[in-house]
Amino acid sequence: MKRFITLFGVLAALFSLQFIGGGFEAYAAGVDSGNAAFNNAFHGLEVFWNFTGFHNATWENFIMIAVGLFFIFLAIKYDYEPLLLIPIGTGILIGNIPFVEGYKIGIYEEGSVLNYLYFGVQQGVYPPLIFLGIGAMTDFSSLISNPKLMILGAAAQLGIFATFYGASAMGFTALESGAIGIIGGADGPTAIFLSSKLAPHLMGAIAIAAYSYMALVPVIQPPIMRLLVPKRERLIKMKPPRVVSKVEKVMFPILGLLFTTFISPSALPLLGMLFFGNLLKESGVTERLADTARNALINIVTILLGVTVGASTQADYFLTTNSLKIFALGAVSFAVATAGGLIFARIMNLFLSDENKVNPLIGSAGVSAVPDSARVSQIEGLKSDPTNHLLMHAMAPNVSGVIGSAVAAGILLAFLM
Repeated sequence: MKRFITLFGVLAALFSLQFIGGGFEAYAAGVDSGNAAFNNAFHGLEVFWNFTGFHNATWENFIMIAVGLFFIFLAIKYDYEPLLLIPIGTGILIGNIPFVEGYKIGIYEEGSVLNYLYFGVQQGVYPPLIFLGIGAMTDFSSLISNPKLMILGAAAQLGIFATFYGASAMGFTALESGAIGIIGGADGPTAIFLSSKLAPHLMGAIAIAAYSYMALVPVIQPPIMRLLVPKRERLIKMKPPRVVSKVEKVMFPILGLLFTTFISPSALPLLGMLFFGNLLKESGVTERLADTARNALINIVTILLGVTVGASTQADYFLTTNSLKIFALGAVSFAVATAGGLIFARIMNLFLSDENKVNPLIGSAGVSAVPDSARVSQIEGLKSDPTNHLLMHAMAPNVSGVIGSAVAAGILLAFLM
């Protein structure tokens, strides 16, 4: 009996040791499992961190984000072209959120949603649609009533060709210089259209420069106007424009389309849509189409154009020495274009009788930032004489500047392609 009890005790002891050992093994396994789970969680967090914008951000991204915020600030605080600067500014923010390439996120990644939307910019789809809307909202009466003012719109295109030679002197190729030169036309859609054909790799910088300076027309032009036009000439009062008949209004887009596109067939996508939109407006029988073109359609295209152009300023593509050169040339081109219109208006007055003289201030409206440059002429005229209203007169060189910049783009395209 004692032997049985002893044997049982030994077995119980062995079983207890085995149980305790198993417990230690289970505990050790649990610890290892916990460590593995902790390591996996840490690795997951590390992977997540590597995908965040905080990890991938560069100082260039923050510079461009600051530019985007500045555009939005100008639009909201000072009402500088808000319909353009808010979409473009937001696009700059979107385009400069840091990301890991290869997941079809960025605007330059083939197959991404932004890349599909950017197709309309790259292939020049959006600018003609913008011109369609501009045509449907533009009244050419002031130009029809006083066609000699078209010369001022042509004179302001001096900025285009001056910038072309300036860009060539700074080392840009002929194609690049042509695309950069169109900034002097102060016409964003035309700048996008031409750069998409001549220098797609510079399109972001050219478009941003064109739209930036268009928004800053109320800042850039007044000092030049006061410098080049003496006070006595700022006081010139012009005769009221004559009343234009409906027949003239209907015939103008038809004849304008034929005449301008025969001169510059390469500008057909822009000028064709501009005059088509105006014919929809003036015919009087397609008001529904004209209303769509000047409201819903142009608003949609402006949103898509602004956001995608802004997003194209992705820091690693945009922040280059060439971009800085383009911005410098853009400032010069606007100044030269404004000066060209003002000086030519003063020269015209040498050959006009006193009752037919033009107020040289409207010459600056040849810069085709519609209607901002015409408003600047009005504001500066009122500062010199509170009874001198120049807006209707200034609209003539303003709308002719739109036509002139498109013709100039077509000429550059024909010569350089």
